Amino acid sequence: MRLGSGSFAACCVAIEVLGVAVFLRGFFPAPVRSSARAEHRAEPPAPEPSAGSSSNWTKLPPPLFSKVVIVLIDALRDDFVFGSKGVKFMPYTTYLVEKGASHNFVAEAKPPTVTMPRIKERETLLPNLLVLCGDHGMSETGSHGASSTEEVNTPLILISSAFERKPGDMRHPKRVQQTDLAATLAIGLGLPIPKDSVGSLLFPVIEGKPMRDQLRFLHLNTVQLSKLLQENVPSYEKDPGFEQFKVSEKLHGNWIKLYLEENKSEVLFNLGTKVLRQYLDALKTLSLSLSTQVAQYDIYSMMVGTAVVLEVLTLLLLSIPQALHRKAELDISLSSPVISLLFYLMFLVLSAFHVIVCTSAESSCYFCGLPWLAACGVMALISALLCAIMSVLTKIFVRGSLPSKNPAHPNSGWSELDLLMVFGTVGHVLSLGASSFVEEEHQTWYFLVNTLCLALSQEIYRSYFLRDDGEPQCCFHVEQGFAGATPALQDRTGYDMQEQDRVHMSSSLSEVLRGHEKWMVLASPWLILACCRLLRSLNQTGVQWAHRPDFGHWLTSSDHKAELSALAALSLLVTFVLVQRGCSPVSRGALALGLLGVYCYRAAIGNVLFPWQPDNRDISKGIIEARFVYVFVLGILFTGTKDLLKSQVIAADSKIKTVGLWEIYSGLVLLAALLFRPHNLPVLAFSLLIQTVMTKFIWKPLRHDAAEITIMHYWFGQAFFYFQGNSNNIATVDISAGFVGLDTYVEIPAVFLTAFGTYAGPVLWASHLVHFLSSETSSGSALSHACFCYALIGSIPVSTYIILVTSLRYHLFIWSVFSPKLLYEGMHLLITAAICAFFTAMDQTSLTKS
Repeated sequence: MRLGSGSFAACCVAIEVLGVAVFLRGFFPAPVRSSARAEHRAEPPAPEPSAGSSSNWTKLPPPLFSKVVIVLIDALRDDFVFGSKGVKFMPYTTYLVEKGASHNFVAEAKPPTVTMPRIKERETLLPNLLVLCGDHGMSETGSHGASSTEEVNTPLILISSAFERKPGDMRHPKRVQQTDLAATLAIGLGLPIPKDSVGSLLFPVIEGKPMRDQLRFLHLNTVQLSKLLQENVPSYEKDPGFEQFKVSEKLHGNWIKLYLEENKSEVLFNLGTKVLRQYLDALKTLSLSLSTQVAQYDIYSMMVGTAVVLEVLTLLLLSIPQALHRKAELDISLSSPVISLLFYLMFLVLSAFHVIVCTSAESSCYFCGLPWLAACGVMALISALLCAIMSVLTKIFVRGSLPSKNPAHPNSGWSELDLLMVFGTVGHVLSLGASSFVEEEHQTWYFLVNTLCLALSQEIYRSYFLRDDGEPQCCFHVEQGFAGATPALQDRTGYDMQEQDRVHMSSSLSEVLRGHEKWMVLASPWLILACCRLLRSLNQTGVQWAHRPDFGHWLTSSDHKAELSALAALSLLVTFVLVQRGCSPVSRGALALGLLGVYCYRAAIGNVLFPWQPDNRDISKGIIEARFVYVFVLGILFTGTKDLLKSQVIAADSKIKTVGLWEIYSGLVLLAALLFRPHNLPVLAFSLLIQTVMTKFIWKPLRHDAAEITIMHYWFGQAFFYFQGNSNNIATVDISAGFVGLDTYVEIPAVFLTAFGTYAGPVLWASHLVHFLSSETSSGSALSHACFCYALIGSIPVSTYIILVTSLRYHLFIWSVFSPKLLYEGMHLLITAAICAFFTAMDQTSLTKS
């Protein structure tokens, strides 16, 4: 079966989305959380156990302390207090530890040991409590975040006059868990223990109280942990901690019976001591079970997702020679995976492995919880992908050919621009292994697009001022405009152009451009560089410089609303001028009214001002104005879709398809203008300006092929993602875009609008790519090549990144840096899948017409 490279790439990305989804489900396991909602009324405390007699103690015990003061010191290691360093640098604290009324512990912090996941609850004569603790420790080199002893051990000192003074050597305190502090403080203040707490009460805090009080405190803690265990672990009845809890509760009831009978014998004391030990053992076991559940990764699901993703990437890489060939087709044998012995062997091995893992797993696994039919389907998919990879490898070894820059012409060389794109892509992928580069990824993309502009400038100068032999050209002979360059572009937009066209390009470029057009071509890379530099000043993003003021902060301040209004109006005007040129008259009018509605919407909610209304009177939600714009967005999109459907029937007029694609692009631009905040409207205007300049003065005269143009669009789309002010931090997602035009929260529209508002840069550049290739080439292979390249360049980062986060899952910033980036990569892959589907649909339209 022969399949177009675009369709093949779209299918691969769709399968990759499935693999990433399984990996994400394994990497982000279901949290240990109580099912009781916060807004519900708090449940009454568990009554005191009884055995044949009733107990009237059904309320919370009285508090132990009046106030609590927590002194939290960042990266405070245990030996800074309990060791010789404490005597030197913290003498008074050491004095309190050794001779004061305090209880001292070494609290173990679970990795990753960073500040974010760590400790962030009535006036009486009761004593106060001072808590001195650290969120995590540090290594000898000053770093923190891993699981070394120096990094996970922190001091925990509870100081209060309620505690008895216990002289002696206190330099070897008891080891506890950092999560134990929440339960201890709740008991100490007479408050309910947080429902999601997995910690156990620090017993030395209450050991001076009467026996009944001690047992009551421990019972409340074990009841809370046992309920949490029941709601999160299916096989909770088999948990040792739950069994110990049931035994402890039964013994506690017997003790209460003796106590209420006013039996003060030694039997009561001995039984109470036994109940205490049972409760403490149960607390320890329950807390350990729940803590393990919280920090546990679903490795099996992660392995399955990783296998699918890596197989798809390998298949894409091995398919480059066929996918980028002149015909843009792949010969895929559907029968070989089904009838091959390797397929059935792999399927049986994977199924057996699945049974072994799922029957021996001590904890719940998402992939094991799937129906057997779905699990077998994934196993069959993995086996089929492996067979396909082996089939492609066999063909490569039989033919003895290796991929070249131009598969249609194996002797074609790699230009400097090609090398820049390859090394830039590889460098970006490798940079994802460092937390600092992930936090400041925008700097990577700014560097890449700036370097790309410099490389384009060098290519233009070499083409204009040097002959084929490297000697300077004497003069320029200009006889025709860009119309003469278009046919040549149509012949080489795909990989099917003749290599000699590129060789003689330098002698022809200067002959097809008039004087002023020539200088515009020479100046275009520097104009793009200037635009990118201005955009960098608009929104500070990342971590290192996010706190510094930028032009966006200046514009959004209340003192500069007039300047913001003028800039927003100018940006909308530039947007109309640049977009309307390719629209039909009806769409052009709708675009003008829609952009006017965008300004009216922002004025209605008070972001900008009308010239005749200098203040913000009559501010509203702007719902009517926003819906007014939505009508024109849907109208333009409907017109473009109608033209595309018409182009499938009227094969003689290819302009209908071009106009339809541009109108869909125009509708997306109008929607982006509505969702962008006013200070970000220049980002949209500059994006359109750069696209126009590169189309007219770079891609057409230099006649780049489909792969190069695709990578350029991808790079600029990524750069404009960060120009908007986005980052790899979830906090920078502008969720207000999901409420534009809505008076209440509606999930599906809100999710779509938020996603589009966030990824407007990549989506608009991809839409422009489809229109450019469809309008500038008559070859059907250009869109297929572009779709394949777009899928490949989008798959490489996410495939590499899931391996990185798996190996770095206990790293310092796994939750604060790497995990949010993983979510962004997963969402970006989903956007890529939608873009590839659009590419494929347009490619099928071209094939139908041809």
